Amino acid sequence: MTVIKQEDVIQSIADALQYISYYHPTDFIRAMRQAWEQEESPAAKAALTQVLVNSRMCAIGKRPICQDTGIVNVLISVGMDVRWDAELSLEDMINEGVRRGYTHPDNVLRGSVLSDPDGLRANTKDNTPAVIHTKIVAGDTVEIEVAAKGGGSEAKAKFAMLNPSDSVVDWILSVIPSMGAGWCPPGILGVGIGGTPEKAMLLAKESLMEPLNMHELKANGADDHLQELRLELFDKVNALGIGAQGLGGLTTVLDVKVKDYPTHAANKPVAVIPNCSATRHVHFTLDGSGPAEFTAPDLNEWPDIKFELGSDVKRVNLDTLTQEELRSWQSGDTLLLSGKMLTGRDAAHKKLIDMLDKGEPLPVDFTNRLIYYVGPVDPVRDEVVGPAGPTTATRMDKFTRRMLEETGLAGMIGKAERGAVAIDAIRDNQAVSMIAVGGAAFLVAKAIKKSTLLAFPELGMEAIYEFEVEDMPVTVSVDSQGNSVHIEGPKIWSQKIAERIPAAQH
Repeated sequence: MTVIKQEDVIQSIADALQYISYYHPTDFIRAMRQAWEQEESPAAKAALTQVLVNSRMCAIGKRPICQDTGIVNVLISVGMDVRWDAELSLEDMINEGVRRGYTHPDNVLRGSVLSDPDGLRANTKDNTPAVIHTKIVAGDTVEIEVAAKGGGSEAKAKFAMLNPSDSVVDWILSVIPSMGAGWCPPGILGVGIGGTPEKAMLLAKESLMEPLNMHELKANGADDHLQELRLELFDKVNALGIGAQGLGGLTTVLDVKVKDYPTHAANKPVAVIPNCSATRHVHFTLDGSGPAEFTAPDLNEWPDIKFELGSDVKRVNLDTLTQEELRSWQSGDTLLLSGKMLTGRDAAHKKLIDMLDKGEPLPVDFTNRLIYYVGPVDPVRDEVVGPAGPTTATRMDKFTRRMLEETGLAGMIGKAERGAVAIDAIRDNQAVSMIAVGGAAFLVAKAIKKSTLLAFPELGMEAIYEFEVEDMPVTVSVDSQGNSVHIEGPKIWSQKIAERIPAAQH
């Protein structure tokens, strides 16, 4: 009988979380590399370049791929012939592993988990507890899949109880555009069909852990209905032209995974969960011989590319920025920002709006400043700041008008699209919104030369800081006239893809 020791579980979970924080799965890198090689949209190719360069930097430097180091998902299958040498429960062992993994002094990971989710929303500081799904199976080993799932992609999960005769493809194609770019495409779509509502969601999540093999499936052809469904969804979702970071392009999904389960005759539950460009998961087996061992991937898997900007880039000095200069920027322009900017995201915005409601003076002067929607990882060693990629700008839409009109804010930097409410406010106030590339957090952090805490220290990573940056790359997503690259880019590329389809069929 296999004996699994408590410390082996704890250490394996901790090591796995460190490993996936800075190593993309090899199959994901291969798929991203292929997408980069095939991409024709300049904006999308530049975004893919940043993601791949960032990924290689993280693999070498052993720092997080994304500042959102995720909420831990653990899928565990326990053999019935296993015996435990442990004092803690299995869940407690896993959570102790999470605690160690996220507080490792050489590679601190961001605590993003909040207790009392509809109340105080207090940060647990160590990213515990994990979300754990356990199966008891035949055998004498323990199989564990560990994933760190980013909040931006989790936020885009969709579920529906379809009628039995409804088309799964039609429903998915109807919801993908509504997901926007907050899930940082290109990534993977996990689809769960059948069972009950909670089963369908779990199937979708489980499917995301499967190896990427769309290239082989397209070459060999489908053997069953689910493979046919994968192929159809892959082609039709990419035909939407959403592209990398929602900028418009050929690749929106790298693969589509589908799992199903028997369901009630009156039902067809369907769930969709995306994995982002910071896809992080690893599988290992405990067989009683000690903790799991993780082998570093071959750096030759990454393409030998550098992030270089074209000659049309505009250099911006934030310390001398004028309204005239800001209004000259057009949607799609690439900028290199240098100078001082502010930071702040959901919690800080809520506190600022509450202060405005009460007529209280704000702790920071926002006049003619840019604010970066970011919650960075804590720095280690000689870092000014840890990985500091953008969070989803769309979540700040409801605050945008008041921030622009009552604080003097000139513009914002985040990721993903802005909704109609924000675009209207930006146009009315002749402001701008920009994007930094989601999934390139370590690369972005290298542009940050100084960080100063200004307000709300109790918010931790959500506090307001002043960053001094040098050549931080961004793209204008909404210009002062209200033109949005996230609306126009996919429209252009979906049309280009549609024009190719008939030609390819002849």
